[in-house]
Amino acid sequence: MVSFLDFEKPIAALQARITELRETADEGALDIDAEIQRLQARSDKMLADTYAKLSPWQKTQVARHPERPHFKHYVAGIFEEFIPLAGDRAFGDDQAILGGFARLGKRRVMVIGHEKGDDTASRLKHNFGMGKPEGYRKAIRLMQLADRFGLPVVTLVDTSGAFPGVQAEERGQAEAIARSTEQCLALGVPMVAAIVGEGGSGGAVALAAANRVLMFEHAVYSVISPEGCASILWRTAEKASEAAAAMQITANDLLGQGVIDRIVKEPVGGAHRDPATAIKTLGSAIAEELDQLSRQPRDKLRIARQDKFLAMGT
Repeated sequence: MVSFLDFEKPIAALQARITELRETADEGALDIDAEIQRLQARSDKMLADTYAKLSPWQKTQVARHPERPHFKHYVAGIFEEFIPLAGDRAFGDDQAILGGFARLGKRRVMVIGHEKGDDTASRLKHNFGMGKPEGYRKAIRLMQLADRFGLPVVTLVDTSGAFPGVQAEERGQAEAIARSTEQCLALGVPMVAAIVGEGGSGGAVALAAANRVLMFEHAVYSVISPEGCASILWRTAEKASEAAAAMQITANDLLGQGVIDRIVKEPVGGAHRDPATAIKTLGSAIAEELDQLSRQPRDKLRIARQDKFLAMGT
């Protein structure tokens, strides 16, 4: 059973009623199939109508839904022969940022991304997807390895931001993020990034300075979280919904501004309601983009990527 968000309460109530009726029907007391079908059709329409007009804050809630697919699900559903690589060769191995060699169709690639975890134990293990300096230095190492062997780089971004702890700052968090962003821009191989959930701050950009940036329909991408922005501007996180609207963090907003290049449609009700379809759709989009980019020479890929990001905001 999918967990319902606050704005989905009317749908949740309708689904609860449908469940009750089905249990009654299973007991053999009544033949109420027609009523169940009518209510299910009403629920489906309500769901479609609701998701067709989500506010930026509601999209933020959807992007954070704990049941959305995570890095491990995309790797299992899109790629084959995944060989994980660990460590930054300097300090340690950060479990918030994972990566390794993989095969996408007939193409060998390097895939890197944030892993949030999907239960209490795994969330703690992966630090809720908040990368530490050693995670970004691992990403740099893997990107350099891909460049050396001429392998395209695919990144899957899903983080509220880089880890803000004192120890991370002591180990050079800002420098590691900057170097990772720099390495993205310096690649001579095709790079495709996908914002699959939250794209938060420099922790997201460090893996998303790509030739083509894809974004799920209900994902969000911003320089700071709505709560953080509200705390700065209004001194209260309760204004997060207003901040989300003001920051223009949705896929449609960012496509219009040239920050992303393509919106990937999600199943009705979000990727968490039909993960298999969402994963398949994203895989097809990534493959299409790599097919186009693979025809371009190294220098053109690098220059086009750099020009694209330098042109933002002008």
